[in-house]
Amino acid sequence: MAKRAGTPALDILTAAGVAFAVHEYDHTASDHFGDETVAALGVTPERVFKTLIASITTSGKPELVVGIVPVSGQMDLKALAAAVGAKRADMADPAAAQRSSGYVVGGISPLGQRTRLRTVVDASAMTYETVLVSGGRRGLQVELAPADLVLLTDGQVAEIGRS
Repeated sequence: MAKRAGTPALDILTAAGVAFAVHEYDHTASDHFGDETVAALGVTPERVFKTLIASITTSGKPELVVGIVPVSGQMDLKALAAAVGAKRADMADPAAAQRSSGYVVGGISPLGQRTRLRTVVDASAMTYETVLVSGGRRGLQVELAPADLVLLTDGQVAEIGRS
């Protein structure tokens, strides 16, 4: 696990001293980032997780939250809202997600975001020894234990994914 330069996500992983692997591939012009990752790396889509940013309203003010779900499915916005104690959740505007995270859409990592947000990891992640999430740019994935993902994002685990 040599120190790698490149993204805040990799810096966080290195500083934490957790075991992780870096997987890079040539990103194409596709906007189907999860499918591209699965095809390029030859891993099952259930082990590759996408980082989605949603908007909720609590105490009368809007708040962004992170949901991490398998690329093989979608995020259940009602379940995400329930997990964070909100009545409703909607997908955040992509520009707001980019501003908050410091990453571009398709390369938003749950690790090393500019603004730390409440994070919920889909419970299915806990059934795998390792999962893959964005490393902070398109064509860069990091593989780590789901427990480390939860720890480093100060996240919670809940069933927020759906097929």
